[in-house]
Amino acid sequence: MEKVKKLYVALVVLFLYAPIGVLVAQSFNASRYRGHWTGFTLQWYGELFQNEGIFDALQNTITIGLSSAAIATVLGLLTCMALRGMGRKQRSVYLGVASMPLLNADIVTGISLMLLFLGMGLRLGYGSILMAHVVFNLPYVILCIMPQFLSLDRSCYDAARDLGATPFVAFRRVVLPELRPSLLAGFMLAFTMSADDFIITHFTKGAGIDTLPTEIYAELKLGIHPEMYALSTLVFVFVLVFAVLLIVNRRRLALGRNW
Repeated sequence: MEKVKKLYVALVVLFLYAPIGVLVAQSFNASRYRGHWTGFTLQWYGELFQNEGIFDALQNTITIGLSSAAIATVLGLLTCMALRGMGRKQRSVYLGVASMPLLNADIVTGISLMLLFLGMGLRLGYGSILMAHVVFNLPYVILCIMPQFLSLDRSCYDAARDLGATPFVAFRRVVLPELRPSLLAGFMLAFTMSADDFIITHFTKGAGIDTLPTEIYAELKLGIHPEMYALSTLVFVFVLVFAVLLIVNRRRLALGRNW
């Protein structure tokens, strides 16, 4: 049975990463045509770094992703603090209302936000994308923070207050360290959702500004360029390195605690 389990896991991993392996191989293929290998080349990476549109879109993706994730994390923390002080039934109702956008179709959210911005007289552009990303990221952040917030032992906070700490100092030194894992998880999830979003961004971006998903979609209308293979490979490598660093850091923290 152990061999069967290992074989099954290997097949699952192969199924998940075989398409990415093909993508990486195609990014080094000298031929512009898929499935026809003519030799190894770095030409597509060179052309990628000369594509100003891609780098402008990458800059917008990173800045909007980080900004929206930070704002959504702060708002999510404040929301959880307010919900913590409510009764169980009232809190359940508000949590249900806050979770409803997760079940809503992205196209409905995108169109409704576009109509709202236009109705308010706002110009679609960088600011509208940022506000839209904060809106659809906020429920994810609340779901990440709220369970750990509810599991906190209030006696530690009360003890800090009894020892003379102000409410802000007690919250910063007692509550925030306990919430750090959930805050980081909410921030990373919000950034990932923002960087990967296409539909909502497409309806709220206006003209003259793009993120990576909308820029890639615009270029794919003219056919798949090999530069897209190179860009996708770099994104995969970045995510892989980041994931490995997180795992290594988590193991170091675990070893330190055990020691």
